[in-house]
Amino acid sequence: MEFGGKDACIVLEDADLDLVASNIIKGGFSYSGQRCTAIKVVVVMDSVADALVEKVKNRVAKLSVGPPEDNCDITPVVTESSANFIEGLIKDAKEKGATFCQEYKREGNLIWPLLLDNGRPDMRIVWEEPFGPVLPVIRINSIEEGIHHCNASNFGLHDINKAILITDAIETRTVHINSAPARGPDHFPFQGLKDSGIGSQGITNSINMMVKKFH
Repeated sequence: MEFGGKDACIVLEDADLDLVASNIIKGGFSYSGQRCTAIKVVVVMDSVADALVEKVKNRVAKLSVGPPEDNCDITPVVTESSANFIEGLIKDAKEKGATFCQEYKREGNLIWPLLLDNGRPDMRIVWEEPFGPVLPVIRINSIEEGIHHCNASNFGLHDINKAILITDAIETRTVHINSAPARGPDHFPFQGLKDSGIGSQGITNSINMMVKKFH
C-alpha cells in the first residue's frame, strides 16, 4: 500500500483562524512534515489569507529546531536525498515568485520550517509531496476554486452546510472538519484515491490480506 498525497487544508471566511493556525502547525509540521497524513498545502480565501498567514508565521517562529534527542519540534528529514528533493521544490517556488515567510535554512538533512505564501499552480511544491517541513499557501476567491484545486491533484468552517458541500465534492477518501488530518479509529478503513493508494488498511482488510477464505 502507498498512501502519499497532497493533503489540503481549505480555509473559508468564517473559520476560527486561531484554531486553524494551531491545526496547521500540528498537521503540517509535526514529525517535521514526514507523515502521509500531514497538511501539505493550505488553500485559503483571499479575504482572510493575510490574517491567517500572520498567525501561522508567528507559530512557526516558536518551533524548536535541532536533533531528536533534544525533543525538538523540527528534526532532520530521513535522508540527504530527501533533503535535496525538498530543497529542489523550494528553489523552484522561489524562482516562480513564492513569498518566503521565513528565511530558507538548511544544515545537512535538517531543514528549518518554512511557510511559502502566494503559491501558484505552476510551482512543483503545490502538487508534489515534500515529506518535510515546508508548507505552501494558495489564495482563492471562491469555494469552487478551492474544490477545483483539490480535485486537480480539513476544513475550518462554522457553516456545516459548506463543509458538507465541499466534502461531497472533493475527490478524496477522508475529510477532517475543524481538525488536523490524522488516521481514524482502527476499525475505519484507511485508504487513498487515484494516485494516493493501491489498497485499503484497517482491521478487517488487514486480516483478509493474510488469510485464505473458505466458503
